[in-house]
Amino acid sequence: MRSTLEAQLKDLNTDILRMGQRVSEMIDNSVLSLARQDVALAQRVIDADDEIDRMLIAIEMRCLQVMALQQPMARDLRTVGTGLKIVTDLERMADHATDIAEVTLRLEGEPLIKPLIDIPRMAALAQEMVRAALDAFVEEDESAARAMIARDHEMDALYSAVFDELVEMMEQNPQVVRQATYLLHVAGWLERIGDHATNLGEWIIYRLTGELSDLNT
Repeated sequence: MRSTLEAQLKDLNTDILRMGQRVSEMIDNSVLSLARQDVALAQRVIDADDEIDRMLIAIEMRCLQVMALQQPMARDLRTVGTGLKIVTDLERMADHATDIAEVTLRLEGEPLIKPLIDIPRMAALAQEMVRAALDAFVEEDESAARAMIARDHEMDALYSAVFDELVEMMEQNPQVVRQATYLLHVAGWLERIGDHATNLGEWIIYRLTGELSDLNT
């Protein structure tokens, strides 16, 4: 029984890691499609959302089967419960990446009002946070999870910089309001991805310690 449970938990970790890597790719490609105005790449991001949904359902089913058939206790049960929470946050990140890709389609053929600088930085930071969270999950590293959560302040600072710059542009030139509003949404979605990454960290800490705290302050 114990060896079977351990094997199933290992498979669960593998599935979650694969889903997280796919979501990280979507984040990168969504902002890359916007910066390059590459509608084909944007469409691939949008199409990938269905794949993420299928991954979510498969992992949820695996978690439920483990709970029903193996009846895990204590930390093992927290591992399964954490898996359910983590994939929910990953799926929401994928939704936000899809939202960004859809902006690329809406702005097709329209020159960008400014070179994208801080928005790609936000995307890179979001990917780093997701990867760090997944590494902490697999390696059972509480300190790494806490260090990742602390980086959310960097994301907030980048969002504030984007917000201030775009608002100033809109105040100075009403003709840019439409596109600037879309870019504000993009920055907001990336900031939300950062929040979901901190959620991953909080659930990882719960898995390891049994304590759940709101560290996204």
